[in-house]
Amino acid sequence: MPASLPFIPVIGLPVAVTDYESAIQWIHKAAYYPSQAFAVEAANTHVAALARHDKEFGEAMSKFDLICPDGMPLVWSLNRELANDKKLTDRVYGPTLMLKTIESTRGKSDYKHFLLGGQQSTLDKLESRFAKDCPDSVIAGSYSPPFGEWPEGEFEKICGLIKDSGANLVWVGLGCPKQEHWIAKHKDHLPPAVYFGIGAAFAFHAGEVDQAPAILQKYGLEWAYRLFKEPKRLWKRYFLYNSLFLYYSLRG
Repeated sequence: MPASLPFIPVIGLPVAVTDYESAIQWIHKAAYYPSQAFAVEAANTHVAALARHDKEFGEAMSKFDLICPDGMPLVWSLNRELANDKKLTDRVYGPTLMLKTIESTRGKSDYKHFLLGGQQSTLDKLESRFAKDCPDSVIAGSYSPPFGEWPEGEFEKICGLIKDSGANLVWVGLGCPKQEHWIAKHKDHLPPAVYFGIGAAFAFHAGEVDQAPAILQKYGLEWAYRLFKEPKRLWKRYFLYNSLFLYYSLRG
């Protein structure tokens, strides 16, 4: 079992003090562990505030083994508790973690990836992109589950597909909080592998949604860019959970 990375609670959520390199090293070790499923999350302010605000979601997050600081406000919160020579210089952004992890397995056939979630058209675009950009990495399978309520036997079907593929790195793009609840609920019964709650990374890498410019990401303003792009869908999430994150941070 991989050794736990050091962490600091951020409004109650145990966020790892890690960069991409250390996170990927941990992921590689976990992927080789033969008898256990591991859960990884790249947490932003929405995830952190929801975990504090919603007891059921907080319990789901307590089952995750590695929670990386996706949002810059989480990095700033961590750095307030760290010595100057230990401060983080960047976040571990979920979509970039996905790319870097896939790139890190190029030419290593023992690492196999499975894409779970999204529409079939999205998965087709992802497989095409990764085949072009990371031709020596193994995308062992993908599956687009039914929209809405899943039929009886769907979990068993998904487990069978993952197991048959031999995948030990499973990217779960069901949307937050559905993907986190699903991973946490089934963790003890999933085939051994590392399971990632990866959110919008599928849409980003498939070219269906634009990512914020790097300068906005650096200063913690990705939320503003995404809100500008999708105001009807995202205004409530950002208004509510950014406010809650600030409230809980000040409250302690």
